[in-house]
Amino acid sequence: MKSANFARFQIKKFLLEALSDKGITHPTEIQERLIPAIRNGKDVIGQSQTGTGKTLAFLLPIVDRIEGEREEVQAVITAPTRELAGQIFEELQALLRHVPHDEEIRAKLIVGGTDRSRTLEKLRVQPQIVVGTPGRISDLVHEQALNVYTATMLVVDEADQMLDMGFIEDVDKVAARMAENLQMMVFSATIPEKLKPFLKKYMNEPRHVHVQPKQATANLIEHRIVPLRHRDKLEITTEVASVLNPFLAIVFTNTKEQADELADAMLAAGLNVERLHGGLQPRQRKQVMKRVKNYEVQYLVATDLAARGIDIKGVSHIINYSLPKDLDFYVHRVGRTARAGADGIALTIFAPEDEQAVHKLMKRGIQFTYYDLKKGEWQKLDKPPLGVPGEKRRKEDKGLEAPIVKKAKKVKPGYKKKARLAQADQQRRQRRLNRKKK
Repeated sequence: MKSANFARFQIKKFLLEALSDKGITHPTEIQERLIPAIRNGKDVIGQSQTGTGKTLAFLLPIVDRIEGEREEVQAVITAPTRELAGQIFEELQALLRHVPHDEEIRAKLIVGGTDRSRTLEKLRVQPQIVVGTPGRISDLVHEQALNVYTATMLVVDEADQMLDMGFIEDVDKVAARMAENLQMMVFSATIPEKLKPFLKKYMNEPRHVHVQPKQATANLIEHRIVPLRHRDKLEITTEVASVLNPFLAIVFTNTKEQADELADAMLAAGLNVERLHGGLQPRQRKQVMKRVKNYEVQYLVATDLAARGIDIKGVSHIINYSLPKDLDFYVHRVGRTARAGADGIALTIFAPEDEQAVHKLMKRGIQFTYYDLKKGEWQKLDKPPLGVPGEKRRKEDKGLEAPIVKKAKKVKPGYKKKARLAQADQQRRQRRLNRKKK
């Protein structure tokens, strides 16, 4: 059997068949280290970046432990966004398709933006596994439509993002209604201090596994910087996107207002664009994701909603319209490309205020190449843009320290032109004053 490496975990035969069907032969590091602990009912914290196989690390042991004859909720899996919950549910369904006919396991996806009365109708028979967003699950638990007091397993996926989005309170409400002997599984890229009281409240000597990436980002990603050079940011980003002509590019912005503004500019330039951010209605977000998955879109302008956990296949390019405030998100963003052995390009529009962020990314081992776009043609720059350190600016060997280079004072774009205009205006006023005196 192709998935013989998973057989030593002693999981059920149908799960091994499902893995074989997916072409998965070897467990990843996080799967290797967490599957036995989860099967044994231990609380776990899995700290890793996107793309490490954490979803199967909890799905395999959870499905393995579900008792088909018990027609009650046994496991609850929470995710911060509808898209991520939907993706987890799809992976779960792929495993459940191999369940023997006489051992049915029911799972239900519970997210906002779906028909409420339909959901309530389906919950007349309680599912054994629930996957969904904390707010909607909490509402249904409060209405006593979903009975989670029988559940002994709870997954909190992307916990740091849950905290940022204010969903930990909803998770807390659900956890408080679950069985006393609750096993909690928390997965997160980072463990912020503000998350620790919640973990301490529910977890008992958890097994904490921190999978460090071998490098900050995949080897096959080329990181490019394009200097803004006092140009209009919307215009240069649109031109860059057009010249790249990607199979599929995700263009990241920091706010939904930026996303709308940029998407409108790209549409006006005749590009095939969709947008994805928290300001869209659930139905709109679902339609956008469907179009993206069907390869009907060439450019997806998105906020960091799409950077964490969501697996969008075929992404050839990442464009950073603006760098994220939390630089961990740079890693999450560019991790959407160069997947499954493919290569990819991550391109950042560099403004003077990005200097410090780029320095920090370089300290993490990310190597940038420098390009500019002139009259629709790429030009590789010999020197990095002003403010970004380059190899030619350093003394590399023989124990010599690099010379101290004074930072250039930050000046506003167009300051020379403004100064000339102000000077000319002052001269005109002086001449008028002299004429009046005469």
